Amino acid sequence: MAGSSEALRALLRAANALLQQRRYRAALSVLKGFRNGAVYGAKIRAPHALVMTFLFKSGSLREKLKLIALATYTHSRNLAYFVFIYKGLMALQSRLLGGNIPFHSFLAACIGGWLVFGENNPINSQIIMYLLSRILFGLSRLAVKKGCIPQPKHDPFPLVAALVWGTVLWLFEYHRETLQPSLQSSMTYLYDDSNVWHDISDFLIYNKRTDSKDCLNARKTEPVVLLCSLWCDGSEGPAQV
Repeated sequence: MAGSSEALRALLRAANALLQQRRYRAALSVLKGFRNGAVYGAKIRAPHALVMTFLFKSGSLREKLKLIALATYTHSRNLAYFVFIYKGLMALQSRLLGGNIPFHSFLAACIGGWLVFGENNPINSQIIMYLLSRILFGLSRLAVKKGCIPQPKHDPFPLVAALVWGTVLWLFEYHRETLQPSLQSSMTYLYDDSNVWHDISDFLIYNKRTDSKDCLNARKTEPVVLLCSLWCDGSEGPAQV
C-alpha cells in the first residue's frame, strides 16, 4: 500500500514537471481546451435538457434520462472537438508562420465550425442562433468603434427592440412557416391559444381542455411554461418570446 502511494506521488510530480515545460505549452493548451470544452458543454446542456425533457417530452423515465444523457453528451463532445480543432490550428499556424494574425483566428474557427457544427440538428442549431445574435450586436459595436457608423446620440436599444418584435410578430402572423418550430410553438401558446376558452378552467387555470391524463399533465406544467420561455431556446421547448 505504501509503495502504491509513493508511486502515485512520483507520477504526480512527473506530471507537474511536464506541465511546467515551456516547449510543450502549445500542445498542453490544446488538451486543456478540449477538457474545458467538454466540461463547459456538459454544465450548460445538462440542466437545460433536464428541465425541458421532463416538462415537454413524453415517455418512460428511462427514455427521458437517455434523452438527457444524449443531449448532454452531444453538446459536450461538439464543444470539446471545436476547441481542440481551433486551438490546434492556431498553434499550427503560429508554428509554421512564426506568429498569428487576426485572419488565422477566423480561418481556424471556420474550419472547426464546418467540421463540428456543420450538421443541421437541434443542438447545433441552438448554438449557432445563440452565437448569431451576439455576433450582430458585437459587429454593431465594432462598427461604431472603428468609425464606420457614427456614435448614436441616443441609446439605440429601444429602436432595436421595436424592430425585432415588429418583425417577429409579422413573420408569425403572415409567414409562420419561416420561423423555427419551437418559436412557432411558443408564440402559438402566447398569441393564438389566448383566443380560445370555454369556461374559467381553461381561461385562468390552464390553457386547453384535454382528456384526464393530459389534463393532469397540463395543470402540472402550465405555471412554468412561460417561465421556461424566458430562458430556453432551440427546438427542445419554448424559445425566447
